[in-house]
Amino acid sequence: MTQSNFTPRVFSGIQPSGGLTLGNYLGAIKRFVDMQNVGDFETVYCMVDLHAITVWQDPEKLRHNTRELAAGFIASGISPEKSILINQSAVPEHAQLAWIFNCVARMGWMGRMTQFKDKAGKNAENSSLGLFGYPALMAADILVYHATHVPVGEDQKQHLELTRDIATKFNHDYGVDFFPLTEPVIEGAATRVMSLRDGSKKMSKSDPSDASRINMTDDADTIAKKIRKAKTDPDALPSEIEGLKDRPEARNLVNIYAGLNDQTVEQVLADVGGQQFGTFKPALAELAVAKLAPISSDMARLMSDPTEIDRLLAKGALQAREITAPILKKTYEIVGLVGN
Repeated sequence: MTQSNFTPRVFSGIQPSGGLTLGNYLGAIKRFVDMQNVGDFETVYCMVDLHAITVWQDPEKLRHNTRELAAGFIASGISPEKSILINQSAVPEHAQLAWIFNCVARMGWMGRMTQFKDKAGKNAENSSLGLFGYPALMAADILVYHATHVPVGEDQKQHLELTRDIATKFNHDYGVDFFPLTEPVIEGAATRVMSLRDGSKKMSKSDPSDASRINMTDDADTIAKKIRKAKTDPDALPSEIEGLKDRPEARNLVNIYAGLNDQTVEQVLADVGGQQFGTFKPALAELAVAKLAPISSDMARLMSDPTEIDRLLAKGALQAREITAPILKKTYEIVGLVGN
């Protein structure tokens, strides 16, 4: 089986750990919508709730956050009619294939994952086994669909490389060409959105300052206020991208404008070069409100009817299992597991 024999299929997901931000939207969800609408791929998008519980979650909050993330996906333009939309735990083949991959992946591979080191910090011995094995489950998430492409941020690129390593080793060990070598899709002006208060740090829902981020639940007035108060420097905006070097806050705001307006950074600078931030930030605030406030409003509408969100996710799980069940069954046959 060659790579061309696989159905072109996109898989990606976000943890429902609460607090969807502009960084999630520009770095992931907006790109999910774009790939859905290209029409060249089947698209599967997931609330990866099993990944979320690698660190303790309050059960009620997890249920709320899973539904809120689904609402964010739909409000942003992911259509349950065009894409398969699921919560991970509702499709058991994810976890079942992950166990197979736990037996394929090597401890040394996992130990080199920089994200585990970052999350575990100096207290790695007290981390959950799930956090250590997180990349094998991520590989299963992708490969249980034979996904050929995954839109990811730079921080997940190492995990996708591990997914390719697991697929290669499985295929080699069993003498098959069963799993594809999934390609990362890393593109766009704002694939890594930074804090509005410190351009050297990633925008994060865990930052104690709410002013550091735009939440996808923020209303129009809050969005505009946060943009107007975003940290900048005293210099005018440059006309060339080289002029953003060593200006992290300026670069971040230009990146955000480019991402929201479907432009390249070069195109934005060609239009705004020479402007002071007193002119640029109101324009960015107006753009952000126009693009984001309708999403916030629609998320609130969707969250007023959680039963409908649950219905859409259940429908997506049935669609997903039409793909995943045969792939897992064949995997079991290849490995030599009986009675499946």
